[in-house]
Amino acid sequence: MLSKLTLVAFCLLPFANGCSEVAVAVTSVSQYRASQYRELGLSYQQQERYPQAIAAMKKSVELDPGNIMGRVNLGWAQHLVGRENDASESLLQALYRDPFSVPALNALGIVYLVSGHLASAVIVHTWAAALKPDDEIAYYNLSLAFHRIGLYDSAIKTAKRAATLEPNNPHPLVALAIAHWARGERIFAKQAYRQALNLDSRYSDRAFLTYLKKAGFSSDQIRTTERILSALK
Repeated sequence: MLSKLTLVAFCLLPFANGCSEVAVAVTSVSQYRASQYRELGLSYQQQERYPQAIAAMKKSVELDPGNIMGRVNLGWAQHLVGRENDASESLLQALYRDPFSVPALNALGIVYLVSGHLASAVIVHTWAAALKPDDEIAYYNLSLAFHRIGLYDSAIKTAKRAATLEPNNPHPLVALAIAHWARGERIFAKQAYRQALNLDSRYSDRAFLTYLKKAGFSSDQIRTTERILSALK
């Protein structure tokens, strides 16, 4: 005589494929809703409405926890409001799921850089550069980290690499300028800074240099940039 459990199994068997299809449909709906929340979060971020951006991105992660970029977006938004511990946690969760995610590595490296965890920043960005040799973000941030550590030759080398990979971005050239300045190479520092000015004349305005904080520069690095600018006049 069949047990009740066996009978239930036989009764459900004809519907097994249907249940699988329903599960797939539910997953697809969740992923679609998650994508909508990611877009909403990015929209809020562009408007600098960071609390709303973080809330939307958290919802996207809840709906689609396996989506790496959802976690990267959340970590980046948390970084933008100075919540570096939360940002690193979100980004480490992304890397736990995909240790080869260059966007996650770059974002985590920047979080480490601005937090002063320079050795960790170097390790993370070196891994990103190894995975993607044309990754200008990694080389640029490596230059800033090496400069702060005092490894000026490495700072110059990586700044030059970043400038080659992204020739229209003045930031690597400013990073190159401060690295040369730190080595006492005033002529080369001023040459690099003039190249940055050719790309963006706003760097001739001392008040504008505070913007470099958003580009990963430390307060000391911004002061060095001010000295280079003064030396040009």
